[in-house]
Amino acid sequence: MTDIPVVRPRINSAFKLLMSVHWWMAGIYIPLFIVGTIMSQLERGAPFRNELYDFHKSLGVLSMALLTWRIFLLLKVSWKKYTRRLPKFTPAWIKNVSLHLLLYLFMWAVPIAGFLLSNSFRPDNVKFFGLLLPDLFPQNKAMVDVGRSLHFWLSYTFLAFILLHAIAQWKVVRANWRRLQNFLEVNR
Repeated sequence: MTDIPVVRPRINSAFKLLMSVHWWMAGIYIPLFIVGTIMSQLERGAPFRNELYDFHKSLGVLSMALLTWRIFLLLKVSWKKYTRRLPKFTPAWIKNVSLHLLLYLFMWAVPIAGFLLSNSFRPDNVKFFGLLLPDLFPQNKAMVDVGRSLHFWLSYTFLAFILLHAIAQWKVVRANWRRLQNFLEVNR
């Protein structure tokens, strides 16, 4: 009689990596929203205003890079999962996929609107932690207000969808909150 090997999930599986990128991006979006809100309230010439804008833009570029990596990982995970069996197209599955598609759309659209705003206002205006990036849009003063409105409304609509996502994943949010509280209590 032979022993049946125990199949254990690999520690470095694509899904775990996908979730790791998820949490890295979540950690980036928090300061993006906070800094974006603060800097938009500052008067021109206020101390550290330009530095906040540069930091905000750098985080936006970083989020786009992570989004690209995340999409590749998601395609890999989906390919592996759905080549074995097709999903059950239940209302819950459709709702979940729709919410995630909208989140991905906003993760892409918000920084693109930020590029439109920055490039329309002044060329050579977006840096990634000091490294000047090429312009995606030409300078066009008529598009500054369009870019500003798009970036503002897309950002806060994205935030609303993030809250919907958190509500839909409430059990995970609660479990992570408990883990964080336990971690903080142990490390006092």
